[in-house]
Amino acid sequence: MSQPTAVILLQMGGPDSLDSVKPFLLNLFTDRDIIKIGPALLQPLIARFIVRKRAPKVRGYYEKIGGKSPIRELTQEQARSLEARLGSDYRCFVAMRYSRPSTRDALFAAGEAGCDRVIALSLYPHYSRATTGSSINELKRVQGASAAPLAVTFIDRFFDNPHYIDALVEKIREGLAHFADPSGVDILFSAHSLPQSFIDSGDPYLAHIQETVRLVVARLGKVNHYLAFQSRAGPVKWLEPSTEAMLKERAEAGCKQMLMVPLSFVSDHIETLYEVDIQYGEEAAALGITEFRRSPSLNSSPLFIDCLAALVKEA
Repeated sequence: MSQPTAVILLQMGGPDSLDSVKPFLLNLFTDRDIIKIGPALLQPLIARFIVRKRAPKVRGYYEKIGGKSPIRELTQEQARSLEARLGSDYRCFVAMRYSRPSTRDALFAAGEAGCDRVIALSLYPHYSRATTGSSINELKRVQGASAAPLAVTFIDRFFDNPHYIDALVEKIREGLAHFADPSGVDILFSAHSLPQSFIDSGDPYLAHIQETVRLVVARLGKVNHYLAFQSRAGPVKWLEPSTEAMLKERAEAGCKQMLMVPLSFVSDHIETLYEVDIQYGEEAAALGITEFRRSPSLNSSPLFIDCLAALVKEA
């Protein structure tokens, strides 16, 4: 009997309680793949200072969405659904970059399950060194310290995969179906922002985002659509326009109905449940956008699991 192949889903993670908000942020701000703060030796010290200031505010955000991030449970459900779709030759595990289960946890579990090789599948559709790059670097570091490292194949992007586009289009159409007149709805694609310096140095993230939008709109037909970037933090120059600025621009142009599509996220977490649903929902209402909705997240939709299964089989 052949040994099973491990599929490890790489995801950012999130705090599973209010008490874990601070350590989650500390893990994030000490990662030089995502942000470089001063000299490497001083970054842990600077990160602790930043986290002390930010943690109370961020804790308040999590309080408004139930006291924790649901991303662990949602990603584990994606893993279970994918394993069922792939069959007995595969075992699926979850590796969170900044929370548990960690990359080390996932590789240990794969070894315990008797797997002889690993397919590391990034759940970030659009490659960036700050997200997929960081998760892959962490896996390589853990592998390098292992006495018996497993052979690893990496899947680091799927922004233009037809199954992914199918899954996105399905969720957008679900969202549009809630409007009395979908033809009059502004579709605002909102992707996680990135410092402009990343793009200037060759990071392909922006090009990947733009190509996903192009492919989705080609499938949807004639729609009013716009692209903006959310979740900015810090004084550096970020990708523009910001989602806040685009909300204001569309409201001033007379928009009354808007469907927001969180583009770079494949499951619900704070950026959808708080930032979009609560923060942007309140801003939209204050600006006079009378009907504001969000397209459902992919989570474990059958079409999205089809996408992940196809990626694994192709690998």
